[in-house]
Amino acid sequence: MWRTNRRDLLLAGGLIATGFALGARRVARAETLMELDGRKITTVSDGNLVLPVSFLFPDVEKSELIPFLEANKLGTEALEPELNITLVEDSDRKILFDAGSGSNFMPSAGELPQSLAEAGIDPATITDVVFTHGHPDHLWGILDDFDEITFPDANLHFPRVEWEFWNDENTVNLMSEGRESFAIGARNRLEAMGERVNLFDAGSEVLPGIEAVDTRGHTPGHTSFVVHGGSQSLMVVGDALTNHVVSFEKPGWFSGSDQDPQQGVETRLSLLDRLAGDRIQIIGYHLPNGGLGRVEKSGDAYRFVQG
Repeated sequence: MWRTNRRDLLLAGGLIATGFALGARRVARAETLMELDGRKITTVSDGNLVLPVSFLFPDVEKSELIPFLEANKLGTEALEPELNITLVEDSDRKILFDAGSGSNFMPSAGELPQSLAEAGIDPATITDVVFTHGHPDHLWGILDDFDEITFPDANLHFPRVEWEFWNDENTVNLMSEGRESFAIGARNRLEAMGERVNLFDAGSEVLPGIEAVDTRGHTPGHTSFVVHGGSQSLMVVGDALTNHVVSFEKPGWFSGSDQDPQQGVETRLSLLDRLAGDRIQIIGYHLPNGGLGRVEKSGDAYRFVQG
């Protein structure tokens, strides 16, 4: 059942208008994936989304799309991408990348508080939350059911371009039909975050050893992050790569979830080329089994190698 408040009064109508389905909740979990130069890297689940294929790939002919999805054992009506929130821990900090969906987006999402509790992690011990962008499944969980900041003692870090985009009164008019609530919900949450926010630019060091990388297209200020660790590094890619098959094998397909689909394609191609060349591991917010893997070149395209 939808839960709404005054801030998000358009939410239910917006989701229905875009064809978002209601999915069953998955089991909450937290999984430690690797150690990186003394830092523990864990992904914490916020559940999953349920997104209609017609929304995700609006410009791909069905005669091409459906056989491709079937051949790769993907749903032909809807996809159910995971929501993987990366947690980086060392002796001084506990850093979350994104804050999850909260309780007002999709019934199948919003599991982050439960996942943290099951992992024995007190939200009050989170020192930093670093945001990739302002979409609901990444931002809306920053407020709890009482409209208080979910992580009371955390420093909040947000991409400057993204902050300016969602705070612009005209942004609601740039949303595709049914997604107007994205802009309304983002502005309200950014207002609540207020002076606690540290704005940063692409190319800067957001925190020691964490570099911001411009991956615009999905949103104007979408940002990925390289976590440097001596001879080994990891990139938290956010929504720059959203499906373990399509984003890699068909990076030129327009995505219905991208604010600027053409820029999204250009960013994917550039990012995939870099990742395949550098051979660093990635964590994708919507990639399977916790999202950890790497990119390999495969003919004229790429493939995602788990783990």
